[in-house]
Amino acid sequence: MADLSDQQKQRYLRNIAVSEIGELGQKKLLSAKVLVVGAGGLGSSALFYLAANGVGTIKIVDDDKVEISNLQRQIIHNLNNINQNKTESAKQKINLLNEDVKIEAINLRVDKNNLPSLIKDCDYIIDCSDNFQTRFAINQSCVQNSKKLVFAAVKEFSGQLSFFDFSKKNQPCYSCFNHNDIEQNFELPISQKGILGSVPGVLGSMQATMAINQILEVGENLAGKMIICDFLNFNFRKINLSKNASCKICSS
Repeated sequence: MADLSDQQKQRYLRNIAVSEIGELGQKKLLSAKVLVVGAGGLGSSALFYLAANGVGTIKIVDDDKVEISNLQRQIIHNLNNINQNKTESAKQKINLLNEDVKIEAINLRVDKNNLPSLIKDCDYIIDCSDNFQTRFAINQSCVQNSKKLVFAAVKEFSGQLSFFDFSKKNQPCYSCFNHNDIEQNFELPISQKGILGSVPGVLGSMQATMAINQILEVGENLAGKMIICDFLNFNFRKINLSKNASCKICSS
């Protein structure tokens, strides 16, 4: 890994001052490559903090365009981006934030057929999607390709956060606790899609932090655990996820 430039030492001064990071840890971050699926509510804050902290290569995949109803929670976009591809809008903001970060913006809806090539050269996959079919497809591809996956989901005042390390054997996967079929249509009516705008911001920040911790190899390894967040009552709990011996994704 190349030495940090004087400008980088200044940019990441507060990271470097953390004993668990230092200059070596910052170089690890600059050498890392992650795939973020979704540039919406979760993706907005995840992308901002991955980039701000110097994760060197970020691949963003999304097929949506910015709508005015997105702006309540998708803070990486603004009124000037209405009808623009979310990936391009996000890339523009990150380029203004940190010139160290290489951004690859891909306007594409991911599925089980194109995901293997998208995740092939990435160290971590961060699932910031907002629908079940995409989550199932990401989970299946990460299992099959032994990838490390940071997952989050949000609704109303609540959120879930998990880390799956499929480079290790006998790990539970998303389908172990959500047993639905990847081919089914799970589109929900708008009446069931309510969400406080700040909630995905918090969970996306947590996804970025979890990925950064894993890149740095610091803190507790949360593989196979889920953090459940209740922001209405500010209750948080951590549970262990069990591997389902009958799971048709990871137990076959």
